[in-house]
Amino acid sequence: MSMTERSTAPGAGSVPHDPRTVRRAMLAGSIGTLIEYYDFSVYGYLAVAIAPQFFPGHDPAAAVLAALGVFATGLLVRPIGGIFFGWLGDRLGRRKALVSSVLCMGTASSITGLLPTYSQIGVAAAVLLFLTRLVQGISSGGESVGAYTYIYESAPPRRRAFLGAVTPIGSNLGFVLSAATAGAISVFTTKDQMATWGWRLPFLMAVPLTLVCLWARMRIEDTPEFAEAARRSDIPKAPIREVLSTHRAALLQSMGLAMAQGGAIFLGLTYIGIYLTTDLGYDSTHVFWLTSGVVLITVLLMVPAGRLAARFGCRRVLLAGLLGFLVTAYPAMVLMGRHSLALAGVAYVLFMLSSAFVQVPAASLWPHLFERRVRYTGMAIGYNIGTVLAGGTAPYIAAWLVQHTGNLLSPAFFVMVVCVIGVGALLTVRKDL
Repeated sequence: MSMTERSTAPGAGSVPHDPRTVRRAMLAGSIGTLIEYYDFSVYGYLAVAIAPQFFPGHDPAAAVLAALGVFATGLLVRPIGGIFFGWLGDRLGRRKALVSSVLCMGTASSITGLLPTYSQIGVAAAVLLFLTRLVQGISSGGESVGAYTYIYESAPPRRRAFLGAVTPIGSNLGFVLSAATAGAISVFTTKDQMATWGWRLPFLMAVPLTLVCLWARMRIEDTPEFAEAARRSDIPKAPIREVLSTHRAALLQSMGLAMAQGGAIFLGLTYIGIYLTTDLGYDSTHVFWLTSGVVLITVLLMVPAGRLAARFGCRRVLLAGLLGFLVTAYPAMVLMGRHSLALAGVAYVLFMLSSAFVQVPAASLWPHLFERRVRYTGMAIGYNIGTVLAGGTAPYIAAWLVQHTGNLLSPAFFVMVVCVIGVGALLTVRKDL
């Protein structure tokens, strides 16, 4: 029996789905991913302000590269976190994994806002920043895939493609909130104030956000599928070994899709802001608000994307989204260089329109690739390795390409390459929801 057949075999979706449980699952999943992506992306938006505080030097570009390198290393450890939280979710329950991951993320982000700078303790400041990013990376390795898994298993089978929009809506609202917070603080602080203490405030907002998420997640129960499996003692003893021995094709498929989604979207959500301010010279406050508006537009498209996925299938909608990124990357970056922030905003929207039609169907397709026994672990490994290879590294690769080629448009070719990889992986997926 194939992997996709196993995931939809009799009994996989036959457990009852209480409407109240479904609503709580949607709330807990969306809030958790909102906080995760707020905590994780706010660093990218503030990289230009953070860089001289932890990596001082005469070359601002080198300092930004160093700061983005730390951003990338936070994602390099995602597979480690994925393996741990995947094991926790498949062995001890989805709920325990989700509560643990968001607590870990919120604590690390809050500590970042309290770190001393290079002028206070020297190189140790950069080391501490690196360590907090590692902790964030480990926790993020279990957060998104945990939310995908929890919502997929909590939703009635006929509504999974549509309700898959909930997690991407939460994650993108996290980007909106982080960009808007950075923009608001930059409005009310001078450049010197932003450099000395203003950059800390967005990180410290993680404290109340984490408390809200813990409240939501402490109210949920394990998914009906996992609860039924636990009742029957159908829990894998070694989920990692089981994934690697029986789900190799699904791992490669999820990895390729994650490379495409992560490479295109992380570049759009983090690097383009740096590109507009550092390379093209636009005011950072205006860029923060522009980014918030663009991402909010993509959020508004996610419910229609979910309806399309439910009607036409996740594979078709996802394919359309990947092709959209592929054909708009280069012209969008050309338009951004026309020395008009309004035109740059139009180009930014043009590029990011495809985001909803990639994220929403992928959110349901990923857990569909794996059977319930190892769904959390399988997704965590495949998704996080793909994200490491092309997602979190996207801003660094883009900045490196520009610096070493002198071509401001070179990041567009990176997007094209990862989208081709994603399309290739998608074409091997035989069974839709």
